[in-house]
Amino acid sequence: MSDIIENEKFVELNYKVVDDKTGDVLVTVDYPLGYVHGVNDVLSEAVTKQLDGKKVGDVLEVPVDTTLLYGERDESLVFTDRIENVPEEYRQVGMTITMENEQGEAKNFIVTRFDDQTLTVDGNNPLCGREVTFVLEVLSIRDATEQEIDLGGPVDGDPDLNDILDRAK
Repeated sequence: MSDIIENEKFVELNYKVVDDKTGDVLVTVDYPLGYVHGVNDVLSEAVTKQLDGKKVGDVLEVPVDTTLLYGERDESLVFTDRIENVPEEYRQVGMTITMENEQGEAKNFIVTRFDDQTLTVDGNNPLCGREVTFVLEVLSIRDATEQEIDLGGPVDGDPDLNDILDRAK
């Protein structure tokens, strides 16, 4: 059994996303992220390539172009409304509000600010437009089971990096 990251190895990582300008930690994981290397696209290709050949205990810093992941920041996805038009349960910074367009397509918006008169929501991913670095620590590496290879990750769970990042909004 190889102790380096290569295709069809089950890998567990801890990671955080750091804003390059401020040094602030924008996202951390509450539990290790498990995936099957070369099978699951939970991580961007740029990150996956950097993990090839790494071993347990290695810590990597991988700059990530958020424009490639999320596209350009779209200011038309930022809306401000009068506070009386917004139900009280949504008047909290960081709250996710799901809205639908005329075609019935759902989109998540995050409350970014509010005061006594207005509330502002933003439909851009919170990492959009930022320069960030993923700091990853390799926790474990082992041969993946056939079932894990089929699923691309752990049999008892399927954490998705995009879901984790969405929660950071």
